Amino acid sequence: METNPSPNNNHGEYVVIKAKDHGVQVIGLTRGQDTKFHHTEKLDKNEIMIAQFTNHTSAIKIRGKAIVMTKYGTMETDQ
Repeated sequence: METNPSPNNNHGEYVVIKAKDHGVQVIGLTRGQDTKFHHTEKLDKNEIMIAQFTNHTSAIKIRGKAIVMTKYGTMETDQ
């Protein structure tokens, strides 16, 4: 039996990030009046991270060469 997710559910969309080089940074940014960094991960070449938007995470910033996969499509950084 499937249920519709509640708008107050803290489970958001997933993003898959694959590092194309060593030292790719994935930075989580907070929600609220002041946007702040709340978490940072460093990926090595070919490592994959699955990240999720939550009530606490409003944005994800990626530094370095990476492939980013979302339900909207796949993007690659040029760096």
